[in-house]
Amino acid sequence: MTTTSGETRPLRTADLGTLAMTAWSGEAPDGHDMPFLLAYSRGDAPDGTEAATAAVERLLNENGLTVGGDLVDGSVRPSLPITMLVVAGHAVVTMPRLNVQCQVGPQWLAAVAERGYAYVVFTTRPWPRATGRSAVTWDELAVFASAEETLKAAAHIILPARSLRS
Repeated sequence: MTTTSGETRPLRTADLGTLAMTAWSGEAPDGHDMPFLLAYSRGDAPDGTEAATAAVERLLNENGLTVGGDLVDGSVRPSLPITMLVVAGHAVVTMPRLNVQCQVGPQWLAAVAERGYAYVVFTTRPWPRATGRSAVTWDELAVFASAEETLKAAAHIILPARSLRS
């Protein structure tokens, strides 16, 4: 007789594929720039794109985030196990078992300094076209980041900006 275990195997970081993050800022309805971060998998997990999508969703759920759910404000959820450090021209988002970072420009730094936080879109939708490229064009970023499929497949988070001095 064969039995199947109801337990799920532990999430391995390799299951996520290559994670990347891109920063930009843009004018928000209040007339001030909003600093954005877009985190995504390139879909190159050992078990394929669908496995990477499932692994990212599982990672987000295990950290108290819901894909396609309401905006989570990290400034009012001190128990949220996700933080953002801004240091040496980089934004670093940290959660259990994971750090993802990217370079940020002066406009993004000014926006995060003014607001004290960044709006993070962590999508389960892979962006395989970004694989193997050192940079994406602004047009490519705009198309992917604003696509309904990307936004609906994402957790949306406001993360307070921390620095080594705070």
